[in-house]
Amino acid sequence: MAPSLITIFRDWGVNSAIIKYTAQYRAEDKTTHVKNILAAGIIFEVVLGLSLTLLSFLSSGFLATNIFQRPDIEPLIQIASLTVFAGALTTAAQSAFTGYERMELYSATITFQAIVKTILAPALVIMGFGAFGAILGTTIATLISGLISITILYLTLYRNSPNPNNEKPKITETTKTMLRYGLPLSILTILAGSLQQFYNFLIAVYCTDAIIGNYQAAVNFSVLITFFATPISTVLFPAFSKLNPQKEDEMFKNVFQYSVKYAAVLVVPAAAAVMALSQPAVSTLFGEKYTYAPLFLALMSVSYLYSAFGSLSLGSLINSQGRTEVNLKLTLISSAIGLPLSLLLIPNYGITGLIATTLTAGVPSLITGLWWVKKHLKVTVNWASSAKILMSSALAALITYAATSQLGTANWIKLAIGTTTFTVSYMIAAPLTGAINTMLRNIFAILEDKGVGELYIGDLNGIRAEANNHGKKTNQKINNFWAFNLIEKRIMVLGEEYGVAIEKVSERNTSKTCCLCGKQHNGRVERGLMVCRKAHKSINADVNGAVNILNVAVNGTPVLSTDLGFSGSKVLADPLLLRWNNHEWS
Repeated sequence: MAPSLITIFRDWGVNSAIIKYTAQYRAEDKTTHVKNILAAGIIFEVVLGLSLTLLSFLSSGFLATNIFQRPDIEPLIQIASLTVFAGALTTAAQSAFTGYERMELYSATITFQAIVKTILAPALVIMGFGAFGAILGTTIATLISGLISITILYLTLYRNSPNPNNEKPKITETTKTMLRYGLPLSILTILAGSLQQFYNFLIAVYCTDAIIGNYQAAVNFSVLITFFATPISTVLFPAFSKLNPQKEDEMFKNVFQYSVKYAAVLVVPAAAAVMALSQPAVSTLFGEKYTYAPLFLALMSVSYLYSAFGSLSLGSLINSQGRTEVNLKLTLISSAIGLPLSLLLIPNYGITGLIATTLTAGVPSLITGLWWVKKHLKVTVNWASSAKILMSSALAALITYAATSQLGTANWIKLAIGTTTFTVSYMIAAPLTGAINTMLRNIFAILEDKGVGELYIGDLNGIRAEANNHGKKTNQKINNFWAFNLIEKRIMVLGEEYGVAIEKVSERNTSKTCCLCGKQHNGRVERGLMVCRKAHKSINADVNGAVNILNVAVNGTPVLSTDLGFSGSKVLADPLLLRWNNHEWS
């Protein structure tokens, strides 16, 4: 519909300006400035909303006849044109509610509009008005919601806002300030919206209706994750706007890190759970006809994992400091990558290519944004915390997928069992990965203290394939709980942080070979103990393997360790033991 397209051009960034300056001036106790922002913002939205509504109404005949080639929908366009004005009232009021951090008012207006639309639109359709009734019901609900929202704004916020000097609102000056701030955001919105329309055009050309239906089913289901993501991104903007990094640098840094952490705590597990349970979830809600939807849903959910790297916080942080042109440049980077990539991937891979395009195009701008805020605002993500959340979610997802994939029950039972399994696994994995991270940091601190510059670790690539030789029960345990890949990645990260070179070494025969005599003999009397009858010494079995890994790294093969100074050493029988107690290793 034409009104929907016109709505893209209604927001000139003024609503974002209302949120930012309302929150900022309230924090600075500049009440007169707050009143100016509210007055100028509402007047601008009302004037622009009315103008665009009139434009849509007057052009309805031309659009219906020449663009859509359906003269019969002219009355529908005329009725729907009122939603442009009504939407302007609603969003302006909701922006003010957000800036004041009155989220209960924000929620009330959304809920009221949804209830009225849910009741009125179907009622008019049932009464025989058809499509006209559906559009009329939606328009009336939006208009009533907009008028009520503005009334609430006036009665609860604007009228009660103090104006000690009885100054008249500086509408023109304040509007210029808001437009200087908001125009880059307006361009950004138009650019992003146009790129999405281009993607939609490509999938319409290169994908069948059935595949597009599967994609829409996945999109509808992914709304569940936005229940966690949207409230977070909404409240972060006014929270950041109240802070000044020059005067409150430590608080500013902490608020950003905590925003990333707690956004990730909610969003990342939700995304991981959806990825692990996409098949039973889609089948339970939509039946078996959407065969590709689980794959699309799992791939789409990957984008929400970026919240661990600050994707939900970064844009709000930059905008809160008035640097909207930076976000515009980041969007230009994503568009410059997404446009050619879509032309390459969508014609060849369809919806999978579309998802790959959106996942890939946003990464360079995310990295650039993180670099910018670190350089200019002196803040960065708490990478250790993000790694812990990602590791915990990944481990829980792997366990859940492995468990549910073995079930031959109905999909709704799989979904129920999978949800329970993921929740329990995540609750166990979260403290476990915290313990592992702390242990690895302790080890690297010891290495740093002793001046160690190189660390050799066992290369366990292929262990999952080899696990298939150990029986069904053992195989399942290895595949479900052996988190060597996660630990290895963490070691690599800490190696860069502490300046320790990490080298992976083959573990072949390192457990079987005795590091004292260099022979493979049956000296392993129990899991933790190896006895060399030739040297008449007992050796910790794990230390024996570790020494042989060092032998392989230095000499190319497990050989006698005398040259490395380990023969007769106390460390062979009494290695360092770290015990987890009260959230610390001792």
